[in-house]
Amino acid sequence: MTAVYILMGVSGCGKSTVGRALAAQLNCPFYDGDDFHSPENVAKMAGGAPLTDAEREPWLDQLAVLIGEQIGREETAVFACSALKKQYRDRLRISDQVKFVYLHGEFDLIWRRLQQRDAHYMKATMLRSQFAALEPPDISEALRVDITAPIGDVLAQIYANRPTDHST
Repeated sequence: MTAVYILMGVSGCGKSTVGRALAAQLNCPFYDGDDFHSPENVAKMAGGAPLTDAEREPWLDQLAVLIGEQIGREETAVFACSALKKQYRDRLRISDQVKFVYLHGEFDLIWRRLQQRDAHYMKATMLRSQFAALEPPDISEALRVDITAPIGDVLAQIYANRPTDHST
């Protein structure tokens, strides 16, 4: 059964790492939402300023189109996208084939992870704004996965909860 997985959560929770591994396991494409931000938005975030909802709109629209293309081709795909607010998730949930996976963890753990990361524009100093903006999804909206588990366990939990075609 076709599904588009969106791994969501604050910066540093493991969206890209888990997303790449899940896509490899499912033998499907992986799209990192960070790759679709405009140069202006990247520069703003690199400067330590969070984006406004209005600045995120074109980015979310672009991701929604790509998600729709995957569903239209009946191709499974994995996306990494912060999707911190319910209104963002609602904008990306263009079909019941879109499945959110909320990678959640404690501030201190994620802070330590971000401090060890050099090659990303999102710096540890912006983590507080991410947690402030976060509207955690409830269990009806997303699979909740604790990021303290080893990646193999995280993948197993997601895989065990994947949609399957019961018609065969």
